[in-house]
Order: sequence, then structure tokens, then C-alpha cells
Amino acid sequence: MVTRNALLFLAQREEVKGIITRFRPFRKLTERFVAGEEMEEAIAVVNELNSSGCLASLDHLNEAVTSVAEAEAEVREYWRLLARIDEARVRSNVSIKLTQLGLNIDHELAYRNARAVVAEAAQRGNFVRIDMESSNVTQITIDIFKRLRAEFGLNDVGIVLQAYLRRTYDDLLDLLRLPARIRLCKGAYNEPPTVAFPDKGEVDRNFIRLMQILLSSGIYHGIATHDERMIAATIDYAQRQGIGKEAFEFQMLYGIRRDLQEQLAREGYNVRIYVPYGKHWYPYFMRRLAERPANIWFVVKNLFKG
Repeated sequence: MVTRNALLFLAQREEVKGIITRFRPFRKLTERFVAGEEMEEAIAVVNELNSSGCLASLDHLNEAVTSVAEAEAEVREYWRLLARIDEARVRSNVSIKLTQLGLNIDHELAYRNARAVVAEAAQRGNFVRIDMESSNVTQITIDIFKRLRAEFGLNDVGIVLQAYLRRTYDDLLDLLRLPARIRLCKGAYNEPPTVAFPDKGEVDRNFIRLMQILLSSGIYHGIATHDERMIAATIDYAQRQGIGKEAFEFQMLYGIRRDLQEQLAREGYNVRIYVPYGKHWYPYFMRRLAERPANIWFVVKNLFKG
């Protein structure tokens, strides 16, 4: 827990970011988790994933922008990305973060920019997933999603909920009334125990409870986990309830457990891989290290190899 909290703290430190992002060997290691800095590199990765039977969700990394110009540039990037997905005929939707669209500047700016991305995706028959970030923006993220969902269809826009937050059970029931397509994940931000369950066992139990509600809702949701126990619990519940493999999808991160991703796809499950790209990879990369100790050892081993 100490290591995880330290890494999440460092993810927010600009001075550390400057050192690490200029350190070439470290940048090289990000290739395991980030599909390159340019859009075409990410499209090539998605094409490869599609060939192995997996779907994708593309995400342009640039959270917490600080200017209106940056936020509007993100909208244009997503317009280009949606067009490129069509041109390349890859099977991918897109994921956005509201802070990359100006949430920390002005809530209405973020709503307008998110609406512009969702409208373009809907026109192209694609889908936008709104990522959940730290708990200080959970409520406004849900509020903006509800406004978008009131205008756009169930298959145009969805949202993410985090099992480690104490509030998520109530949020999930509330959103299902819309209805809404939800990606359920455990959560990867540093939160106080008053807001998030501090014990992994509690998080797992909540994840299973929420997963069961989602699978029983009759709506197509994403169960996002690399934890084989959570995957087994999902498969077991679906089988016992007579819920078909086509009724939901597993979601995982690019670069983590490729063997498991392909195994589930071979078994007939829908598997979607979250594929991030872009130059602003530092916060995302640090959260990946914080999530699993094995990721830290991967970095240490490869930094000192040879």
C-alpha cells in the first residue's frame, strides 16, 4: 500500500514528471503500456489486437488540461481519431476523460466539448466511453454524462464506475434507471478511506456485487479486470444465470496479461482492450505501476538489463 500511494503521489508531481519523461530508457519502457505517441501507432496496435480476436477502446492521453485551447485541441484530435477508425476499418470505440476536455477550467466547457465528441461518434455509428477519474470529479462526471445520455442513445455514450468507491453501489443503481452502459473497474486513484474501501477484500466483494447487478440488468456492460478471481466469478455467475457470452464484455488494459486476453477471446468472450496513446503518458504510466507490483519489477528489471 505504501508503494502504491507513493507512486500515485509521484504521478501528480510535475518536477518528477520532468525528470522521468526526459529519461530515454524510461520512455522506452512505456511502450509496454502505451501504444506510441502518434495516432497511427495506436491504429496499428488496434489492427493487431483485432487480428487476435480482441476489440479496442482508443484513448488520447492528455488529462487535466489547463487552457481552453488545449481542451478544444482534444476535441479535434478525437474527431480525427473517429475518422481514422472508420478509414482503417478497425473495431474500436473511444474513451475520453472530462479533465482533458476542460473540466478543471469550466464545467460547461467540458460538457460542450464532450458533446461535440459524442455527436461525431454517434453520427459515425461509434461509441464514446467517459472515463471516471479521481473522486473530486465523480459527481460532476456523472452529471455531465446524464445530460449527454438525455440527448444521445444507449449505444452512443457510456460511463465508468469504480468498485473501490463507497458511493458506487448507489451510483450504479441510479444510472441503470436511465438506462446506461457501464464499465465496471476497481479504481486506480489515491483516495482516503472515508471515500474508498481501503481493504482489497472489501473492494473485491463490492466488485462482485456490482458485477452481478450489471450482468442481470439485460444491458451490455464492460467488466474491466485482470484479476483472474474476478474473471472466474463473472464467468461463474453468467453461467449460473444463463447469461450468454454475447451479453457482456471483459475489458483489459493494453500491455497487461495479453495471454489472458487472447485466451478469453478464444473461449468466445467479447474482450475489449483499452489502448492509450499520446505524448502525455506520465500520469497514466505511473498509475499502471501503482496498480500491480509486477509492473514495478518489470520496469526495474528492464532498466538495469545489460
